Amino acid sequence: QVQLVESGGGLAQAGGSLRLSCAASRRTFSSDAMGWFRQAPGKEREFVAVINWSGNTYYADSVKGRFTISRDNAKNTVSLQMNSLKPEDTAVYYCAAALDGLGRKYDYWGQGTQVTVSS
Repeated sequence: QVQLVESGGGLAQAGGSLRLSCAASRRTFSSDAMGWFRQAPGKEREFVAVINWSGNTYYADSVKGRFTISRDNAKNTVSLQMNSLKPEDTAVYYCAAALDGLGRKYDYWGQGTQVTVSS
């Protein structure tokens, strides 16, 4: 069983920044792909970003150039730096672990952290 615990959500103004972190309990964290997803009220959950086992990153078009995903394998953490925030970034953000190392299928999910961006 893997536990993922997100932190760092909160309230920000448009144009501001927030940094989300996710701590994983998995001993072989470095072999997993770690992703961030978000779900806004009344909408389906959507992909935000992923970092695979080798450190390659991929982003949704809506956040490209504004968000940066990174990982610290020594600390079993993955972070999402969110800059130039927009009101449409308001959502519950979830981190997820993909044991395949690539992010094709996510096996574990965190409980989510709320991000609210005011205009």
